[in-house]
Amino acid sequence: MIFDSLDVSYGDMWGSHQGMTHPAPLSRAVAARRHAAGMEYAVLLSSRERPLALVESWPRGKWRVYLFDDRSWRMQMIDFKPHRTGMLLAHRNTRWQFSTERERSSFKWDVQETTTVLADGLVEMRTEFAGPRGASTQPLHARTSDRSSVGPEPVPVRLFPAPVEDFLCPAPEFGDWQVFAPFLAQQGHEPATTVVLNDVSVDEGSGPLRATEIEQLFSSGACDTPDGPAVVEPVDAGLLRITSGRLAVSDPGWIGEPRTVAVPPGEFLVTLSLLRTTYGVDVAAAKVTFSDIPPREWEMALRPDEDLGLLGEGEFYGVGVDTGTVAFMDATRAVIEDELDEDLFIPLDGRFTVELPGAESEPNLIAFRAGRGDGSYPVWIGRTDDGQVGCVVVDFQLHSSGAEE
Repeated sequence: MIFDSLDVSYGDMWGSHQGMTHPAPLSRAVAARRHAAGMEYAVLLSSRERPLALVESWPRGKWRVYLFDDRSWRMQMIDFKPHRTGMLLAHRNTRWQFSTERERSSFKWDVQETTTVLADGLVEMRTEFAGPRGASTQPLHARTSDRSSVGPEPVPVRLFPAPVEDFLCPAPEFGDWQVFAPFLAQQGHEPATTVVLNDVSVDEGSGPLRATEIEQLFSSGACDTPDGPAVVEPVDAGLLRITSGRLAVSDPGWIGEPRTVAVPPGEFLVTLSLLRTTYGVDVAAAKVTFSDIPPREWEMALRPDEDLGLLGEGEFYGVGVDTGTVAFMDATRAVIEDELDEDLFIPLDGRFTVELPGAESEPNLIAFRAGRGDGSYPVWIGRTDDGQVGCVVVDFQLHSSGAEE
């Protein structure tokens, strides 16, 4: 296939391996800001509505390029790293062979060939053969001619000298995707003398996720959800004691980098929003209230190094959950990990919330189930007319699909 133009679109890198389109598209402007900030994003290069390459930008100047063949199968992966100023080294090149579309979709390759540029001027080519999953990795002739040997055969490896210049390309500035065009020839796609880039990126739309109808999360009564009709039931989860003036929101099993909010010291009510559906009862949201005055505006709880301008449509920075649990606590509250199973996680199997008390006037911790499990969830700060923090809410997004309503 000879091409003289490439259609360019952008998306979130994480999840880009799942197919030939972007699961989470980004505008060109957001992708450019991520590039300038050294953040991850993905670029899809297509021609005549067929994917040719998926380019991923990694931190510290690293890049990864997936190449598609004329069947739109992803057959090759090239890893680049900075070599010297303004240049990239294609230090690892992996190719796959698949027998059928079904095996390709489940990534059950028959042959995997990996070429690695070594530091001593040599290039290593390693070829692996795979039968059914779990079978020995060995050359094809060994699998068919010698059935008496025990254990896997060594993986065939070939070493040969090659100048490093053969594996260099310019490090791209943002939008300079022609630098990867020569690599497309490795899958039979020949670039013309001049290749024109056509931007087909989405616009910025309404931007990052915004807080909508947060108050309704804690209003008793019937509501509609993606799972059908449901009933909201607010319940008290106890009083949270803050002594340092900093509220922390975190998975209690991973409190190294909590989301923190400056709040007044004192004791404040924690409220859970239970959502009853045909699937059962889940914690849809949790709130700690610092003022009786209703909030007039909402903002996302951000860390100092987070920039809303780097988020795409409907995206957010949130609290990460790996134990199915979130907690409100004072930022100085210590957690003894060895005691969490007995004191917190096991009791939460039969309850929605658990309190870990503090000694005397020391801060406590109130933990609760995180919606329907692990993931990342937005934390919203509700501010009153005078800018004070009225409440902090964790939304587990059971009332919506996670995008702005």
